[in-house]
Amino acid sequence: MPSRKQRRRREKERRHEYEYVYVDGEGHELDVDPDEARTAKPDRKPARSGGNGRASTPVRGRSGRNIEPPSWSRAIKRSAIFAPFMFLTIALLNRGSALSASVLVTLWMLTIFVPFTYLIDRTMYRRFGRQRGERSTGRRGAAKS
Repeated sequence: MPSRKQRRRREKERRHEYEYVYVDGEGHELDVDPDEARTAKPDRKPARSGGNGRASTPVRGRSGRNIEPPSWSRAIKRSAIFAPFMFLTIALLNRGSALSASVLVTLWMLTIFVPFTYLIDRTMYRRFGRQRGERSTGRRGAAKS
C-alpha cells in the first residue's frame, strides 16, 4: 500500500496538464484532441530528487522481474554454498563430538535442505506466475482443464 506521501505525489502528477503536440513528417505541429490528451501518457516522467538534491534513478516496476523456473541443479548449487556454513555451525555447537559425527549430521541436514529449497523455489515461482496472470502448467493445472 502506498504511503501518504506517495499518494499525494501521484495525485499531483495526475493534476498537471501535459501539453501534447504531434509533428507530422513536414515539421508542422498538429493539435491534439482534449480527450486523447487526457488518456495519453508523457514519454518520460520528470526525475524525482532524493533527499540530497540529486536526481534518483528510475525504479523498475514489478513486471520487470524475470523469475526462472525451479530446478534441482540450482537447489544443489545452493546447498553446496551453505554446506560449509552448516558444517561449521554443527562443529562449533558439538565441540565434544567427533569430526565424523559433524560430517554425518551435515550430510543429513543437506538431504533435507535440497528438496526443501526446491519446494520453496517452486512455490515462489507459482506465486509470481499467478500474480502475473499466467496459467500453471503443473499437474493441478492440467487436471482442471
